[in-house]
Amino acid sequence: MTSTETALAYFSAKLAHETDPSDVYAAQKAGDGFVLVDVRSEDAWNQGHAQGAVHMPYRDIAVRAPQELDAAVPVVVYCWSPGCNAGAKGAVEFARAGFTVREMIGGFEYWAREGLPVEAASGPLPRRFDPLVMHVR
Repeated sequence: MTSTETALAYFSAKLAHETDPSDVYAAQKAGDGFVLVDVRSEDAWNQGHAQGAVHMPYRDIAVRAPQELDAAVPVVVYCWSPGCNAGAKGAVEFARAGFTVREMIGGFEYWAREGLPVEAASGPLPRRFDPLVMHVR
């Protein structure tokens, strides 16, 4: 394989298994059929999570996912941030259970930093845009 072919194969595979917060939000707004799953702890979920997400800690996926979710509907998982591998752990569990799954790179940190809708146990939180990651006019 040439280096161009290797790069094409690598980045195509990467995009088949990853997405990002802005693409997930656009897919939500477009009504695309998928389930956004927050795989973090209960405390993290209660502090704040992506609007429209469901909570299923990665340690519970093997038992809960087949009972609570339709395996025919794709899943997008996320954890806290690029410094957290719980999203990858959750993706492994969903794949083992027969689900089509992608990981949202950047996790909840970049969802929130981009000013996308966030909820907490107490309800919706104010939207804040981090100028380092989003150009706001």
